[in-house]
Amino acid sequence: MDAVVKTLNSGHSGSVEAGLSDNPVDRPSRSEAEDAVRTLLRWIGENPGREGLLNTPKRVVKAYEEFFAGYHQDPDDILGTIFEEVEGYDDMVLVKDIDFAAHCEHHMVPFIGKAHIAYYPNGGVVGLSKLARLVEIYARRLQTQETMTAQIADALEQSLAPLGVAVMIEAEHMCMSIRGVQKNGASTVTTRFSGRLRDPAEQVRFLTLVRGK
Repeated sequence: MDAVVKTLNSGHSGSVEAGLSDNPVDRPSRSEAEDAVRTLLRWIGENPGREGLLNTPKRVVKAYEEFFAGYHQDPDDILGTIFEEVEGYDDMVLVKDIDFAAHCEHHMVPFIGKAHIAYYPNGGVVGLSKLARLVEIYARRLQTQETMTAQIADALEQSLAPLGVAVMIEAEHMCMSIRGVQKNGASTVTTRFSGRLRDPAEQVRFLTLVRGK
């Protein structure tokens, strides 16, 4: 499988919410959103009034509420509880193979893959399931893979103040596989390292653990 590897700058890029637009003041109503779906159906040459499409606008709007629920979730709420009684544990914590499905902000089609997150604790740890939930928050927004990688790393930095963070995302983008160049199976890999995990030896250890070798 072809892979495109992108390593992001390990410096902070401002707020965790950098690049996330404020909710528009004139947010459309549900009925207006459903009308927009009907407009798209007409644009592609369909008849929104035919039996099979009568309830499609309602279904699409309901699906969008699920696909983009991350706009209404705060990473600080997920990472707000830190456990300090870890018996002096100070080695790497890694959660790998976190499945996710996000939507590309350029074409609004899915990109699907796995996230791998590691950090070195600095006096406390967060519940392991919280790392998966953090991925889910950012996946359920219009995204680029590069931005999502940075957002996850920045959220961990700001909430845990760890000694180092590593985030790696591997994904297949439908905007490449079902449209445009139509290269099915091409994989994009993005990484972000900070603190101790900027050390090449630590990165090798992280990648070895992720690959299970």
